[in-house]
Amino acid sequence: MTASKPALPARPFFSSGPCAKPPGYSPSRLATEVLGRSHRAKIGKQRLQYCIDLMREVLGLPDTHRIGIVPGSDTGAFEMAMWTMLGARGVTALAWESFGEGWVTDAVKQLKLEPTVVRADYGQLPDLDKVDWADDVLFTWNGTTSGVRVPDAEWIPADREGLSFADATSAVFAYDIDWTKIDVATFSWQKVLGGEGGHGVLILGPRAVERLEEYIPAWPLPKVFRLVSKGKLSEGIFKGETINTPSMLAVEDAIFALEWAKGLGGLEGLKERCTANANALDKIVAERDWLSHLAVDRGTRSKTSVCLSVEGADADFIKQFAALLEKEGAAYDIAGYRDAPAGLRIWCGATVDTADIEALGPWLDWAWTQLKG
Repeated sequence: MTASKPALPARPFFSSGPCAKPPGYSPSRLATEVLGRSHRAKIGKQRLQYCIDLMREVLGLPDTHRIGIVPGSDTGAFEMAMWTMLGARGVTALAWESFGEGWVTDAVKQLKLEPTVVRADYGQLPDLDKVDWADDVLFTWNGTTSGVRVPDAEWIPADREGLSFADATSAVFAYDIDWTKIDVATFSWQKVLGGEGGHGVLILGPRAVERLEEYIPAWPLPKVFRLVSKGKLSEGIFKGETINTPSMLAVEDAIFALEWAKGLGGLEGLKERCTANANALDKIVAERDWLSHLAVDRGTRSKTSVCLSVEGADADFIKQFAALLEKEGAAYDIAGYRDAPAGLRIWCGATVDTADIEALGPWLDWAWTQLKG
């Protein structure tokens, strides 16, 4: 590297999933006594239950809500919820980015539910106050591919008739969530915790459990979606008795991240790191007239998956821009999502160090100059 190039970030991992590992992470620091053992052995169940307990503690999740580890990452968890609970009443699906559109596709083409679909462009939100809560409502708390989020849970009524289904994979561990307003939430460890992919987490409130026990869907359910046995919730799923075989290595990886989070002070510590990172990136954007936020409204702008517009850039330009930075070891995986408007996407979740966000700014200038010069 020539002397004219900026100093490199210490950890140039800005991917929006899987995301950067927690600072100080090493596979050698994982507990390994469970590896090679059955997940149904006493030690396997203990570690799975411990992981669930840590998630509850760090999230501040009330005892009213159950936590289960399920197959298929966030997608598997959300589709499990859709297939087992939808169809009992009308459905409203909200979509302002690609994953919300995926839930619309599932509801329309797979479950054939004829939902009310409420859309907004990338970077925008629809009028949330107009949502009909006589329906079950599907929404994405934090749009990983659009950089826009719901501001809070105030728009969800306490006396709602339908269930609230929140795809919260880029939101949990980064924001305050009013769990009294959430009946179903899903996420994966690979986002804010920097964990491994392949496993989803399903959170059920009491109203969701009631729906599961009282409603039988009209369509067949594959084994990996079945949450009820003989008309009652399969409680073992929420005590570490997983539906299918989990990777205990991935579980230990998640435990490492959760213990790290606990050491920061739990949710408050994680939120502080996310906010510091987002503020550092905001400063970079504000100082450059060729950069802007895709989500214009700061009140609904993501603090985790931050999507940026680059003046005059198309998909080919962004591909070259990201490739230059990757070649230099300055930033990995910062091109925007393939279905989103051409731009950059920079992860600012808690596992990223603020100093690395700050070090990224001069490298963005360098790549801009290389391509525009």
